[in-house]
Amino acid sequence: MHRFLVTVAVGLTLSTASAVAAQPHNVVLFVPDGLRALIVTPETAPAMAALRDQGVAFPNSHSLFPTFTTPNASAMATGHYLGDTGDFSNTIYTGYPVPGAGDSVTPFLESDPVLGDVDEHFSGDYLDEVTLLKAARDKGFNTATIGKLGPALIFDHTERSGQKTVVVDDQTGTPKGIPLSAWLTERLAAAGLPTAAPTRGDNGKPGNATTAGTTAANVDQQKYFVDVLTKAVLPKFKQDGKPFVIVYWSRDPDGTQHNQGDSLNQLTPGINGPTSLAAIRNADDNLAAIRQSLKDQGLDQSTDIVVSADHGFSTISKQSRTSSAAQAAYADVPTGFLPPGFLAIDLANALDLPLWDPDQNNAPVAAGSHTKFSNGVIGADPRKPAVVVAANGGSDLVYLPPPINGELAAKVVKALLSQDYVSGLFVDDALGKFPGTLSLAAVNLKGSAVTPLPAISVNFKSTATGCPQPELCTVEVADSVLQQGQGMHGSFSRGDTHNFTAAIGPDFKTGYRDPAPVSNADVGKTLASILKLAVPNHGKLVGRVISEAMPGGKEPAHVAKVLRSAPDDDGYRTVLQYQLVGSSRYFDAAGFAGRTVGLETVP
Repeated sequence: MHRFLVTVAVGLTLSTASAVAAQPHNVVLFVPDGLRALIVTPETAPAMAALRDQGVAFPNSHSLFPTFTTPNASAMATGHYLGDTGDFSNTIYTGYPVPGAGDSVTPFLESDPVLGDVDEHFSGDYLDEVTLLKAARDKGFNTATIGKLGPALIFDHTERSGQKTVVVDDQTGTPKGIPLSAWLTERLAAAGLPTAAPTRGDNGKPGNATTAGTTAANVDQQKYFVDVLTKAVLPKFKQDGKPFVIVYWSRDPDGTQHNQGDSLNQLTPGINGPTSLAAIRNADDNLAAIRQSLKDQGLDQSTDIVVSADHGFSTISKQSRTSSAAQAAYADVPTGFLPPGFLAIDLANALDLPLWDPDQNNAPVAAGSHTKFSNGVIGADPRKPAVVVAANGGSDLVYLPPPINGELAAKVVKALLSQDYVSGLFVDDALGKFPGTLSLAAVNLKGSAVTPLPAISVNFKSTATGCPQPELCTVEVADSVLQQGQGMHGSFSRGDTHNFTAAIGPDFKTGYRDPAPVSNADVGKTLASILKLAVPNHGKLVGRVISEAMPGGKEPAHVAKVLRSAPDDDGYRTVLQYQLVGSSRYFDAAGFAGRTVGLETVP
C-alpha cells in the first residue's frame, strides 16, 4: 500500500510538472505610442534601452502605412495588414452616420462608443479578424488591456461587458466606458484607487495659433493606469494561476508630442523640446514600474515583454506655395499657413463643387472658413457626396463613393499631383491606372476589409531640419487642427515608419540584434505563436512569426526593393522603398524623390 501511494504521488508530481512545463508563458505587450526608434538611448529612456540591449533589439522595425494609431493597433491585435482589417486610418469614411461620432460619416475611431457603433454596423466586427485577446480568453487565459482610449479596446473590441477582459482607458468610470467587473472594483478599492480614470489635465490642452500648447507630460493619468495594472490586475492574475496576456498602451509620448507648446509656429525644436523628452521618460518610467512589479510578484521569469511603438513621429509644417486654401484668410490661422482641412478645400476648389462639414451636421463651408476636424464632404448634395476626405495628419484618405467613376478619379488625381505638399499617391486600381501613382495593393491596403475602401491614399511632403539623423528631425505637412511646430505622424517618411521595437523574456534570445525587417503585423502573429493560439485568418495579408528572435531561430534572408510608378506629365513618380522576407513586405518610405525623408538616395 505504501509503495502504491508513493507511485501515485510520483505520478501526480510528474503530471503536474508536465502540465506546468506545457503551459504557455505570460505576455505583456507594452506600446509606447509614437516612440521613434532612434530616440531611445540610456539617457532618454533607460528602461527601454536596457530591455532592448538585454533582450532582442529590432533596429529594422516598421510601422504600417498610414502610420497612425488605430491602424497599427489593428495590426498588432490581429497580425493582419490594413487591407484586411479595414482600419485604414484613425479617421475613416464609414458610408453611414455614426451615432457615437455625432452622426458624422467620418468618425474618429479613438472612442469606445464609436468602436461599438462601427462594430454593430459591420456585422458585429468591423475588423473581421479574430483579435489576440479574444483568442487568448477563449482558450482560458486571463486578459487585460489598459491605457489609451481607442487602441486599448481594439485588442478585444467585441467584448464590451468588462467581465471577460479587463478594459481600463480614459473613459473608465463614465457612461461611455467599458464596465468594470466586481472583482476589479473591489481590488481597486482595496488599493485605494478610484474606479474612474483621471483626465489628462493640462496635458490635454493643445493651445491654438496664438497660445502655446502643453508643457506637461501625461504623468497623472498614466500613473493611474500603471497602478491599476500593478496593484489590482497583476495580483489577481497571479492568484488565479492561469497564463495571462496584458496590453498596456501608453499615450505618451504621442499625446504630449502632439500638444507640446515648446515650438509654437516654429519648426525647431519641434518634437525634440523638453516637453516631448519628458513624455518619453514618462513612458519609460511606466515600463520600469511594470517590470519591477512582475519581478516583485515572481512573474518576471515566466513573462515575455514585447515593446512596440505604433509609429514614429514628426514636427508639423503648415506651408505650401500651390494651395489655394493657404492663400485665403482665416480668423484662427496665421497668414499664409495651411488651414485645417486644406486638402478638402483644395479639392472642392479644383472640382468646382460645394464643400460641407460632416462633423457639423453637413453645414456648408464658406470661403474663409474651414471644417471643424479637417474632414470634408464634397458634392452638390452632402447626403450623396461625390468625394469624401477623411483627414488624419501626415496623410489623408480620399473616398469616391459608388458607383465607380474613373473620370472623377482622374480629375482628383490631377488636382492632387499639382500640389507641392503631396508626395506620392496610392490609388485603387479598380478606378484605372494613373501616371505618377502606385496602387493601394502595392502597400497592402487592398484586401478583404469590410469597411469602405479608400479610392486614394495621399501622402504628404516631409523634409528634415538638418540634424545628423534626419529621422529625428523630420518635418511633415499635416492636415490637422494642430499648429506648425507641434507634433504629428501618418506620413510615409522613415521618420514615421521607423518605430521602436524590442523584446525580452523566456521565449526570446538574449543580447540579440535582429537585422531582418519586422512590422507591427509580425508582432501580432509572433505573440499568437508564443501563446500557442491557433488564430484563423479571414484575409491573406498577414505578418510572419519572428522566429529568428527566439532561441534556436535562424535569421531569414531579406532583400531591399524599389517600386516606381510611371511618370506623370511633370515627371513625378511615386517611389516605394521596401524590403522582403519571403513574401512579407516591409515598407521603409514612399513618395516623390526629394519630398520624403528616407527617399533621398533613390534616383
